[in-house]
Amino acid sequence: MDYDDLIDRLGLAAKIRLLTGADMWSLPPLPEIGLERLVMSDGPIGVRGEQWSSADPSIALPSPSAMAATWDVELIRRAGLLLAQEARRKGVHVLLAPTLNLHRSPLGGRHFECFSEDPHLAGEIGAAYVEGVQEGGVATTPKHFVANDFETDRFTVDVRVSERALREVYLRPFERVVGAGAWGVMTAYNAVNGTTMTEHADLVNGVLKGEWGFDGFVVSDWTAVRTTEAAAMGGTDVAMPGPASPWGERLEAAVREGRVPESMIDDRVRRILRLAERVGALGGDRRPAPPPIDGVALAREVATRGFTLLANDGVLPLREAGTIAVIGSAAAEARVMGGGSAQVFPDRVVSPLRGLGERAEVRYALGTDPRVRLAPIARPARAEFLDGQGRVLAERALAGTEARWLGQLPPGVDGDRLKAVRLSTAYTPEVSGGHELSVAGVGAFTLTVDGGIVFDEIVEPEGGDPAAAFLSPPERRVGVPMTAGRTYELAVTHPAGMFGGMPFVSFTLGHADPTPGEEELIARAVSAAADSDVAVVVVGTTPEVESEGFDRTGLGLPGRQDELVRAVAAANPRTVVVVNAGSPVELPWAGDVAAVLLTWFPGQEAGAALADVLFGDTEPGGRLPTTWPGRLEDAPVVNVTPVDGAVAYEEEVFVGYRAWERSGRAPAYWFGHGLGYTTWSYDSIAAEGTTVSVAVTNTGARPGREVVQLYVADGADRRLAGFDVVEADPGQTVIATVFLDERAFQTWSGGWRTVRGEHTLEASHHVADPRLSIIVKI
Repeated sequence: MDYDDLIDRLGLAAKIRLLTGADMWSLPPLPEIGLERLVMSDGPIGVRGEQWSSADPSIALPSPSAMAATWDVELIRRAGLLLAQEARRKGVHVLLAPTLNLHRSPLGGRHFECFSEDPHLAGEIGAAYVEGVQEGGVATTPKHFVANDFETDRFTVDVRVSERALREVYLRPFERVVGAGAWGVMTAYNAVNGTTMTEHADLVNGVLKGEWGFDGFVVSDWTAVRTTEAAAMGGTDVAMPGPASPWGERLEAAVREGRVPESMIDDRVRRILRLAERVGALGGDRRPAPPPIDGVALAREVATRGFTLLANDGVLPLREAGTIAVIGSAAAEARVMGGGSAQVFPDRVVSPLRGLGERAEVRYALGTDPRVRLAPIARPARAEFLDGQGRVLAERALAGTEARWLGQLPPGVDGDRLKAVRLSTAYTPEVSGGHELSVAGVGAFTLTVDGGIVFDEIVEPEGGDPAAAFLSPPERRVGVPMTAGRTYELAVTHPAGMFGGMPFVSFTLGHADPTPGEEELIARAVSAAADSDVAVVVVGTTPEVESEGFDRTGLGLPGRQDELVRAVAAANPRTVVVVNAGSPVELPWAGDVAAVLLTWFPGQEAGAALADVLFGDTEPGGRLPTTWPGRLEDAPVVNVTPVDGAVAYEEEVFVGYRAWERSGRAPAYWFGHGLGYTTWSYDSIAAEGTTVSVAVTNTGARPGREVVQLYVADGADRRLAGFDVVEADPGQTVIATVFLDERAFQTWSGGWRTVRGEHTLEASHHVADPRLSIIVKI
């Protein structure tokens, strides 16, 4: 297609209009050249679409840290194809994913949305994700370019990092996905070495578009473009959202006055037209439809492949079902995804309690409830959109009591007449006593029970991150007596707000049953465990611990969960602890329980996948994509708190396991660790050029899966250079093949330099467990 001819047909105003969002999620159409509206949507575990609401459900895959725990590029490519299928079903052209930032510090609050601490693993999994989505005809925007590895002051922080560390660590995953053909990249909020990333000409124009030859489009993180000329000269192509932005008329004036070359505008338009042609929004949609994928089955498969067995005394797999005590708040209401822009609304969630209950006799006990906020009511609800006189403009059915619309109202709702939203549901309690109701949101709220007002206040925002008002708003509670079996009509009314000229609705109606108190809850859990053949305790983090918008202050499990685990383990030696967290937590009781299984944030099929693994239908296939500290104070790289507006990456390239090995301290579990239900021998290793072959044998009694990891070991410094996933029947020998790229033997010193001489390659079960080695000469 002749993009230059299309550009020549556009005036300057039309070209510049194309560089800013028409609304929260789209770029404007230009019918005069056959360009359709281009729609973007958040990911990365599903495709939300323009309606951030349970009225428009989405498949919810496991979190990116769980995806990386599979170490299975073909599986993640299939997951990408599923996401493309979901995107096309929802009319989405661009998926705002994957997140390629690294687990630099265990305190990073958004690490569940990132793949790994290791740049090679992050790059390989990220490339598979990109290839799968784009094979389905939908664009990706790997993000956040670059060094956006923590959340504290993320809008303004300046990351001070050496050129070597940038090249070898933080830029490397982006270089890999650009090589895999990514059609987009998203620039971050933060600055790098004094320059905001949306204005960073050296990294965006120089490295990304110039050195790497990236021909896609560069979109800003939402509201990250804050200047006219600096951002225009810095390489960012599209400022989102819109229509209000520092570009528009101001950028047009800058071009007409010669302060910004029009050739730069033309290059941006060319990139958008190329994107539009790739996704079928220019000159007609000619993308072939990808083959249909069963999203529920694939979500379950990815979950089991990512589940990581940290410890097991032989209790797993469960050979006899018997009676299982299922304990913990996350057992009944699993946390299947992280908070923030990664959130979607699946049309079903299988809890651990439900999944195990379908396979065995279970006894449930709450044990303790670490949640700071009350959970939404998981019952059918209704949202009514009201005008200034309280008349209903439109209604929408919801799957639960969570109302959320940002930038886009449901079809048929007149935004000019909309003044308030009323969220209501009918609730029938199972127990009598003092129940708690809550509203979570910012602004004025009126909560009624059977028409009577029980709460009528204005809730002020907290903290300095403007996204927190939407992603993690403050909560207010009120006690309400209720009688079991009686149905109550609950309703919350909230004024409809605006954000940047766009509609903004975000609030939740929460509920909690009466509680006998923590001591009694733990005692009931201990009793259930003592009377059962096996106890399964599900522990995990809460949305106040892991979410977008803030970092963590520690690695301890919230509430009294550690105490609960110890008490249950004392009552039943066959205690299995399931850890429902997106990134590391301290496990001080790990040596006192029979097994520890990490499920990450496992997606909508959590409980079904858990049953598959606990009962041995499939192995827990995961290997740690990040090192797991025993205690926060042992971690060699921790700091995420800016000093005078900056965070210095003083550790240079020594991040993750490389930092641990350099420190001389041992973590609880090393990078790459994970157990299966069989055993393996590593028999031989051979190298021919940069192709390495490793023979391994399944020495156990059942089929199994092994991730053969290859490290380049230069003295005490090990670096992951490649990996391969193999499967074998009992007694079978298979060959793992690893293809090494040139970066495995290169370092950055003003340019890439190959380190000549002899290098030791180690075939390992995990980074600190080498099984075989060979010396190669480069």
